[in-house]
Amino acid sequence: MSILAYGLNYRTASIELRERIAFPEDAVQDALHQVTRDVHGVAEAAIISTCNRTELYCALHPEAEPDLADWLSKHRPVHPDELAGAVYQHWDVDAAKHLMRVASGLDSQVLGEPQILGQVKSAYELARVSGTLGPELNLLSQISLRTAKHVRTQTDVGRNPISVAYAAVSLAQQIFADLHTKSALLLGAGETIGLVADHLQSQNLGHMAIANRTLANAERLAAKYGAHAMQLTDVAAHLAEFDIVITSTGSSLPVVGKGAVEAAIKQRRRKPIFMVDIAVPRDIEPEVADLPDVYLYSIDDLTEIVEGNLQQRREAALHAEQFVLEGSALYLRERRITQDKTLLRAFRTQAQQLQAAEYEKARKDLARGVDPEQVLSRFGNNLTNKLIHAPTIAMREASAEGHTDLLDTLRTLYRLEDIDLEPGLDNNAPAQSKNQASDKKDK
Repeated sequence: MSILAYGLNYRTASIELRERIAFPEDAVQDALHQVTRDVHGVAEAAIISTCNRTELYCALHPEAEPDLADWLSKHRPVHPDELAGAVYQHWDVDAAKHLMRVASGLDSQVLGEPQILGQVKSAYELARVSGTLGPELNLLSQISLRTAKHVRTQTDVGRNPISVAYAAVSLAQQIFADLHTKSALLLGAGETIGLVADHLQSQNLGHMAIANRTLANAERLAAKYGAHAMQLTDVAAHLAEFDIVITSTGSSLPVVGKGAVEAAIKQRRRKPIFMVDIAVPRDIEPEVADLPDVYLYSIDDLTEIVEGNLQQRREAALHAEQFVLEGSALYLRERRITQDKTLLRAFRTQAQQLQAAEYEKARKDLARGVDPEQVLSRFGNNLTNKLIHAPTIAMREASAEGHTDLLDTLRTLYRLEDIDLEPGLDNNAPAQSKNQASDKKDK
């Protein structure tokens, strides 16, 4: 089988395209079933869909040429022509290198950001639960995650993580010099919002509220920070109370509209609101940026915030790339071993089937009263001839075509170098041992 990594990311596609391609968390499982069912040649599949990338990892049957652009256009609001200049494809060992770099944070918008390792692990676990993770992608995921852990523990790439959450809070500090007099509203209750809350709390934020579609999840996270919890449906009524709004909900549609922000600005009497939309698809309608006294930033805007702090990480990334090379070499080796195991099982199965067929013939002969010695002799000759038939044909054809390399391989494989061929024996006759030949001479 072949391995294909197919997708787009923040380098190749705008945020507008990325949010249309992104799969909502609750839609990934159905997408996995659909791509393995509807796309010819796709035997296994996993999908990584984050704010920075959407990637499909597929194990393909031999000779398969899947049209994933066509499949995506049927399941996401995008035309195949839009994907032409944005998607990339990596095959086999290059796909393994790419996944290792992704899981390690080496391919992240914020170099070394820590959340991606968990996101990759969750993506492959979901594929396992969905039944679309087979032996090929299982091997790829295991070695990739192991390599990513080595990068994070044995290099400085993961030291003092500069995450998107960190960048959002750093930007807030630039706009508001003193956060302890400010209030912040966080939309969402996932890992990213948890990191935002950590950074805000460390900066002595004055007041914090957390809103989520499921109130219980908002309450659980809010209790950790002494924050107020509310449902997303209550956000519009309370938006005017907050100086800072940071969102990462995972919703497929905006949860904060231009009208709600416009009303909040009027209530605040032109006091500015700082808003950061970390989500893809976006949580805040882009038109909000046109309103006066609103400072709206997307995840793409945050890259510049951390650019000056990455020199140490870039140096560490050079060291980390060596782990990726070693990991990809290990993956290639393990994949070859796995493929050879399949060949070995097929070889053994074939031999066992031949043996079983001859055994059944012998059993029937004995049941009919045929002389046991004759049955055993026939059983041995027939089985031996069938076992050596394919190698014999291969040797003759190799000799005729002058393929000395294949002849040398067969000679080594069957340990024929030290065989002493007795003169006068017919080498084309049914196989028999030297002892059998000697016995016949004695008789």
